[in-house]
Amino acid sequence: MGKETILVTGGAGFIGSHLVESLLQEDYRVICLDNFNDSYSPLLKEQNIRHVLENPDFELIRGDILDIKLLHDIFSGNYLPEPRTQTQTQRPKTDDRRPTKVVHLAAMAGVRASFISPDIYIDVDVKGTLNLLEVARNYDVKQFIFASSSSVYGINKKVPFSPDDPLLLQVSPYAAAKRCAELYCRTYHHLYNIPITILRLFTVYGPRQRPDMAIRKFISLIFDDKPIPVFGDGKSRRDYTYVSDCMEGFMKAMNKPMDFEIFNIGSGKLIELQELINLLERETGREVKMEHLDNQAGDVPITYADISKTRRTLGYNPKISIEGGVKRFVEWYKREYKLRKE
Repeated sequence: MGKETILVTGGAGFIGSHLVESLLQEDYRVICLDNFNDSYSPLLKEQNIRHVLENPDFELIRGDILDIKLLHDIFSGNYLPEPRTQTQTQRPKTDDRRPTKVVHLAAMAGVRASFISPDIYIDVDVKGTLNLLEVARNYDVKQFIFASSSSVYGINKKVPFSPDDPLLLQVSPYAAAKRCAELYCRTYHHLYNIPITILRLFTVYGPRQRPDMAIRKFISLIFDDKPIPVFGDGKSRRDYTYVSDCMEGFMKAMNKPMDFEIFNIGSGKLIELQELINLLERETGREVKMEHLDNQAGDVPITYADISKTRRTLGYNPKISIEGGVKRFVEWYKREYKLRKE
């Protein structure tokens, strides 16, 4: 039997590129579909995947999940991947090129940006997901994993957040779009028996993190000797997930297909914003300057994952503490910062 082919949408992004690496290490064939949009520097996405471009089991397709014809071409095995620049290897037969599983990460991300252009979030996060579900049902996909977000919990008085909690109020267009995409996943499972696993990710951080996300943004500002923005009283609390633990969650889900289930992927631990800032100060060895600002629309006071179901059902066991994760991230950023300055 040939290798199993997995389609990863958004595979050149922060989480997607790590997942592509993990899948290749586990001997899968990987099709990466990414449109390299300018929501942040496309050059960073190019750098994220540059080291896998020559892997014979990796195919890159520059395209959009809103292009339904392209999706049909991918699932029928008739797509045209990016040509290899050095080691040209023979392509697998058409049957082996058809993805049997989908990990859907492609999305317009970012809570605050969603207030500026909410319509784009409907187009990409909702309609794009619907497009993938449509082709999944037409081509008998064996497993569909959807990357959702802790933001779907919104203002949730019950903590920690459980996958079984009623989701009554999302507080940003981004969160509402992710919740809507979840509902389409449930509907398509009900109608067409597509095996679907939804993973709600809690503030993933680590090497290659998007530059607009808190820890990456804070570290960058600290090394540039600029103040970091602190919204509110500094007492907001978050459940941060190191990227290697997030990858464990994806791979556990990949290896244990579900009929339909929702899981939290988090650390199951909290840190207050001011404590995080103190930790960054210790690890960078630099004084942190702060600019205190009012709370922003879309912010929630707490995100906190109940991971008991994920532990019990998938065998998920996050290993990296916030202290260890920040230390690793700062070490990575120092190397990147040095290269940037040279």
